[in-house]
Amino acid sequence: MQEFFGLEVTGNLDSATLEVMEKPRCGVPDVAEYNHFPGMMKWKKNKITYRILNYTPDIPSTDVDTAISQALKVWSDITPLKFRRIFEGEADIMISFGAREHGDNYPFDGANGLLAHAFPPAAGLGGDTHFDEDETWTMGSDGYNLFLVAAHEFGHALGLAHSRDPGALMYPTYTFTSMNEFSLSQDDVNGIQALYGATDEINPKPRPPPSKTPDKCDPALSFDAVASLRGEMMFFKDRFFWRKHPQLSEVALTLLKSLWPKIPTGIDAAYENLKRDFLVVIKGNKYWAINGYDIMPGYPKQIYRFGIPRSVRKIDAAVHIRETSKTLFFAGDEYWSYDEGKQAMDEGFPRLIADDWPGLPPRVDAAFEEHGSIYFFSGPVHFLFNIRAQRVLQISRINQWVGC
Repeated sequence: MQEFFGLEVTGNLDSATLEVMEKPRCGVPDVAEYNHFPGMMKWKKNKITYRILNYTPDIPSTDVDTAISQALKVWSDITPLKFRRIFEGEADIMISFGAREHGDNYPFDGANGLLAHAFPPAAGLGGDTHFDEDETWTMGSDGYNLFLVAAHEFGHALGLAHSRDPGALMYPTYTFTSMNEFSLSQDDVNGIQALYGATDEINPKPRPPPSKTPDKCDPALSFDAVASLRGEMMFFKDRFFWRKHPQLSEVALTLLKSLWPKIPTGIDAAYENLKRDFLVVIKGNKYWAINGYDIMPGYPKQIYRFGIPRSVRKIDAAVHIRETSKTLFFAGDEYWSYDEGKQAMDEGFPRLIADDWPGLPPRVDAAFEEHGSIYFFSGPVHFLFNIRAQRVLQISRINQWVGC
């Protein structure tokens, strides 16, 4: 299991392993990226029938119908597969809700833990998809989103096993994304099209293009934001971040929404306020304060509360200086200095980056401070800038930060 999830293989129940084990997940066992079931199990036809045998009382039956049809559409949009609902008799995919032992010798485990399971394509039980009735099923972010879980399980019902790609729908653990924002990853698309081929139809309302999981060894890799949080380093990219713990050799790639479901993806800047023990993340003209796993009450707020002029639409980078308790905000070729103690912008700002930070590029993507130096990130390189010496000491590629 440690190997599958990209953890350090110790054979011990360390904190990182326990954290993964405690996440809600699919009940199909785990078996580089997409995987198929042994023997490349698939339906030998493109017209698949499904039947909903019963409903959960958690949401209206019409919502269940919508979640199921939209979850199947995820797969029919990109393959030649067509799904037809029937209301009596034996369908290829029989869909039901049940608790604990529910008739297939693969019992559920009560609330949380295993959410659902599905059987790979075959006659009889093959393709059948079961949801744990002890869960709270919803159409939103509270409880477990039926559309998301169903889309994952139907991947199994069509022949996909679990993926090692943390950005894939077929990754084993649950992470919320709204139905409107959802898109398959390129890994999911590659996996299902290896079984059934691609669709030749033009969808009048296509879903967003497949998302790609960032490659830590990509020579063109750049970060959206970098920050520390309680001793860990976080390197943000699109809808992901890498977590680098000082006592662990492995750098874990994680979906942002798996930790903070209500934080937007693609953040612009982030920094840790050590004295007040919270992480600030910024996107556009809004910012959120996060304490551990919780967004603090009253957020998001507008960045203009810091004293940043309204002509600034986004922050490129933010860095907190521990020694002075100042937070620096970078936007375009200018920067501002905010006094966290006085909670006021310092006089005389903005100033030009070129005037006070010689050797830096005109724009920066991210920054963080450590031991009297600031690491500035711009594109695929970082600049180590010593504050007292007021000069760049080193320029290196950023891939090394994430274990490449």
